Amino acid sequence: MKILVISQYYYPEPFKVHDVCEALVAEGHEVDVVTSFPNYPMGEIYEGYRNGEHKDESINGVNVHRVFTIGRKTGFLWRTINYYTYSFASSRYVKKLKNEYDVVFVYQLSPVLMTNAAIKYKKKHNKKLLLYCLDLWPDSLTLGGVKKDSLIYNYYKRKSQKIYSSADKILVSSKMFEQYFDEMFKISGEAIDYLPQYAEDVFVPHSKKNDDVTEITFAGNIGTTQSIETILYAAQKLKDEKIRFNFYGDGSGLAQLKALANQLKLENVAFYGRIPLEEVARKYAESDGLIVTLSDNPVLSMSFPGKIQSYMAAGKPIIGAINGEAAEIIKEARCGFYTKAEDVDGLVECISDFMKSDKNRLGENARRYYEQNFQKADFIKRLSAELEKLR
Repeated sequence: MKILVISQYYYPEPFKVHDVCEALVAEGHEVDVVTSFPNYPMGEIYEGYRNGEHKDESINGVNVHRVFTIGRKTGFLWRTINYYTYSFASSRYVKKLKNEYDVVFVYQLSPVLMTNAAIKYKKKHNKKLLLYCLDLWPDSLTLGGVKKDSLIYNYYKRKSQKIYSSADKILVSSKMFEQYFDEMFKISGEAIDYLPQYAEDVFVPHSKKNDDVTEITFAGNIGTTQSIETILYAAQKLKDEKIRFNFYGDGSGLAQLKALANQLKLENVAFYGRIPLEEVARKYAESDGLIVTLSDNPVLSMSFPGKIQSYMAAGKPIIGAINGEAAEIIKEARCGFYTKAEDVDGLVECISDFMKSDKNRLGENARRYYEQNFQKADFIKRLSAELEKLR
């Protein structure tokens, strides 16, 4: 099967879409990706990809085609320009593509506008479209301060309705997304189904060498929605404990959080920046526990952060200050401790309970739950089957 993939983000940006595409190639499919020049999360085009470098390349068997991109930089205006740049450029690119693909697959993060190119190809060549939804629109706009009763929100609600209704099948990464689609767009039944994310193969259980300091690690994007300040304020309250908080990742909020850590005079916190995925897996192995936080927001409560799968695959206890589905999964798996989002005192209590817990048992529970619910092989098998149905 020949698959046309539309995704605004792709390797070397830190999203799982490239691993999904490479796995489809390993299954015997031919995969072409139309994407942008990498600039997430910092907003500047990556070194080595400027001036049209690597416009067309093959990465582990996947044919990658990059279209004109203006970096997202910082702020709502630049992000909007970035979104529309890709939407227009990718739509123009697919115009010249021949009727040679069996199905179109959208790996939909923000913005939902990235789907426009897929819809254009679908309509021109009478093909089917499968959309995998990881970010909810228009409600994702509220994370950036857009009000639900605003003209901007209502405009994108209409756009989102049209885009989602154009998909022949929608797969969602969180069970709570199904209720959202039913209530917001009247999309339900066979038109939508749950397919949770998985963790890359590099994440496997390892026992940590004993030492006097308890290592708690966060890895991933560092922006406003991650509520890293909740961890920093908890670290301040735990400054006399033998705990070190390690942060690996980059993002728009990094400089501000470093400044906050300095302001609070935190000697038990360290920011290491973005590191390769394989190195992230090694840092997990060196940790006693892994931590996840999100802002207190209804949209985020419906989401299920992909880092939780990698935490579970690594066989480590999870500490969370989160709401909704993510908290329910930690509870169901019996793999850690959680409190509500942005609850500093609750997080301190969770960490204290974690310090007294049987960490090996919690880690084993995490890995067991991962193997039962989030295996990569199961994900690819399901995705391939759904694509074949639409062929």
